Amino acid sequence: MVAGETGTIEHGTSRAGRWLRTRRTRIALWIAAIEAILVAVFHSTSRWTVIGLAIVAVALYVAAGRESRSDTARQLSWIFAVSQLLAVIAAILAFIVFWTAIIAVAVFAVIALFFVFTDRR
Repeated sequence: MVAGETGTIEHGTSRAGRWLRTRRTRIALWIAAIEAILVAVFHSTSRWTVIGLAIVAVALYVAAGRESRSDTARQLSWIFAVSQLLAVIAAILAFIVFWTAIIAVAVFAVIALFFVFTDRR
């Protein structure tokens, strides 16, 4: 035990809930990373599916998860909502980066055409 810690257990928590609470950010980040890879690289799910799932996850957390009597349900709904919101951010960034790359290729092609057509040799 670290000096200064009392070792008390919060009222209304469970062993599983406390375990999830200490690891919930890491779990949410891993879920979001895996989902972002599925969306961006493999195109196995659409961006709209990710956005729809995020809306459902946040609604579930706000409607039931936040006020749940079960500590485990509270933690799981938080993990679900945060991971889906992070996946939405990743999907939007992938969309922006994709279109930025397409625009850059188009600009380079126009510049290359300009140099080819203005070459006087």
